Amino acid sequence: MSYLDRIINFEGVGTLLQLPFVQNALLAAAILGLIAGLLAPLIVARGMAFAVHGTSELAFTGGAAALLLGIDVSSGAIGGAVAASLLFGMLGKRQRERDSVIGVVLAFGLGLGVLMLALYEGRSANRFGLLTGSIVSIDSTNLLVLAVTAALVIGTLCVTYRPLLFSSADPSVAAAHGVPVRVLGPVFAVLIGLTTALAVPVVGAILVLAVLVTPGAAAAQVTSSPFKATMMAILIAEAGLVGGTLLSLGPGLPVSGYATTVIFLAYVGCRLVARFRRRMSSDA
Repeated sequence: MSYLDRIINFEGVGTLLQLPFVQNALLAAAILGLIAGLLAPLIVARGMAFAVHGTSELAFTGGAAALLLGIDVSSGAIGGAVAASLLFGMLGKRQRERDSVIGVVLAFGLGLGVLMLALYEGRSANRFGLLTGSIVSIDSTNLLVLAVTAALVIGTLCVTYRPLLFSSADPSVAAAHGVPVRVLGPVFAVLIGLTTALAVPVVGAILVLAVLVTPGAAAAQVTSSPFKATMMAILIAEAGLVGGTLLSLGPGLPVSGYATTVIFLAYVGCRLVARFRRRMSSDA
């Protein structure tokens, strides 16, 4: 059997779709795609891609600690991600300081997480899942945590979306108009932390950027409308996560590789569309 046949294989997918754990996986992917698509354009507009990466590493550290202590990994990942986002907000209030603070904390958290994984004596698949994801291991308890956290993120966005959008476009003008920019920064950082923690069990700590940044970056290539960019980011995130899950079922390989490939191809497609538009406008 060739590598292509191993990667693309739909044998037995119909049977797998009837299994409860596969249905849980698809539902988890759909929920994550929705909130990732909602946040991605704001993350890109606020220049917080590196913050997402740093938060994902601390979510990995929290998950590793939970694994070592024998408690729920999702709860540990959420705790680590929220702690990271609050720490970044407190230590890096100035824009020019933020990246260096994130780099310092990221390195410490990653090293600590690797140490805890080395001390863990359980199944090696559990360690591997923290790095690359294992969406099919999501059970009803994990799904409940995912749904509750997603509802919290979406509810907060409903209240703060307009001021967040205003402060993302021009923080100085937003502050002059009475928008609580200093408060919104940490609030948005916590939303990123929660969503990052949700993404770790699905695509792993290493590839969270693909879910939370690339859909927003792709949408920004083809539209400047916040509404259209958000809708497009949601579609790309859903296609990557749900489509990637379906593609991974037959081969039995980690969903992360499929999800990130679909999302990356969408980004390349959006860049080609943007390039074509620029060429057409210059020729007109």
